[in-house]
Amino acid sequence: MKIDFQYSTDFNGMNARELSHTCMHLLCMAGEGSFVFNEHCYHIAKNDLVVIPMPNRVSNLAAHADLQVEWFAADYKFLQNLLPSNNYSIGGSISLNQDPVIKLTDDQSRHLLEDFHRLRDRMGDNHLQFYHGLMGSLCLTMIYDIFEAHAQREATGSHTDRTAYIVKQLMALLATGISRTERDVGYYAERLNVSSKYLSATIKRVTGHSVTSYIDRHTIPILKDYLNDERLSLTQIAELMNFTSLSYFSRYCTKHLGQSPSDYRHSLQPKYDIML
Repeated sequence: MKIDFQYSTDFNGMNARELSHTCMHLLCMAGEGSFVFNEHCYHIAKNDLVVIPMPNRVSNLAAHADLQVEWFAADYKFLQNLLPSNNYSIGGSISLNQDPVIKLTDDQSRHLLEDFHRLRDRMGDNHLQFYHGLMGSLCLTMIYDIFEAHAQREATGSHTDRTAYIVKQLMALLATGISRTERDVGYYAERLNVSSKYLSATIKRVTGHSVTSYIDRHTIPILKDYLNDERLSLTQIAELMNFTSLSYFSRYCTKHLGQSPSDYRHSLQPKYDIML
């Protein structure tokens, strides 16, 4: 059964099959443990935070008798839609794919645990009309607390992997907003003076995600901004974004927004109750 959110204190349950579509956020409260991710073994101790998308990729879980953890998992796509459009959210996910463990201070650990507990305490309120909006706001608070801790790690870390250069250059290109008109992998490969096959393989190996997924993650905020601007017709938006046809533009919207561009616009209109 697909779940939106789950909270637990069971370390051995973090890679359960039903969590395969989620992003896992695990905080070590005490003791020690270890796991294997992307063919590397990671050791955790008190105040270590683990962030792993699709945690079914985790294996070889091992826990000392004194290990205590708390974790919160949320639907991966739900969290992706919450992420701010700044490039840090994407660059951060790349770094975490290479090393998913962040060492927290006591204060950072306390703040994150409070985030977990607020989410845990509201998970059962799914009868509320604005349930996903409520949970989204609480998840976003957690995300920014993680950003803060992760940014400090990156400021003191060093990256020696030569393939990371390609990743950084791709992200720098995407950060310019070029995906508004350029969404073909071949375009970016040519700009980086590598083959499409090499670029795709490198990005997948370093980040765990495809080049196309990063192109789309930069494009969707641009698309939403255009759709939010009522001065622009759908035909104008399709032309501004270099879609070859209005039907192709509509299919792209349906795939990435879950509805046609006209339906998406309609969903933005305020709904008023008419009282007789």
